Amino acid sequence: MSESIQDKKVLIVEDDMIISMVLERMIHKLGHIVIDKIITGREAIDTTLSEKPDLILMDIQLKDDIDGITAMQEIRKESDVHVIYITGNSDQYNLSRAKETNFIDYLVKPIQMSHLKNSISKAFATQDTE
Repeated sequence: MSESIQDKKVLIVEDDMIISMVLERMIHKLGHIVIDKIITGREAIDTTLSEKPDLILMDIQLKDDIDGITAMQEIRKESDVHVIYITGNSDQYNLSRAKETNFIDYLVKPIQMSHLKNSISKAFATQDTE
C-alpha cells in the first residue's frame, strides 16, 4: 500500500505558543505527525533541511530577524517541500513576496479546521500526482 495522505510529517513554524498548540492539535486530528514546533526563521531552515518534513505550516512574523518568507526563500534553494503560510496580516506586500516561494495556501489567522484541512488536502493531492 502506498503512503496515503495520512501520516505526513508536518513542521509547525509559529512563534505564538497557543496558536502553535492549536495547530498541533488540528494536525493530529487530521491524522498527521508534527515533527517539531519551532519559533524562528533560522530554526525553520535548519530543521527543514535536516528533518525533511512533507509540509511546513509557516507563520510570517517570527521571533528572529528572518521572517517566514525569507526562511522559505532559503529552504527553496535545497527543497521543494510544500508550505502553507499562516499569518495574522494579509497585506499585499507579504502576499506578493510569498508567491515567489510557490506556496500551497495563504491562510489568515484565526485558522479554521476546515480551511486547514482543505489546504493540507490540496498540498498532498499535488504531491501524490508528481
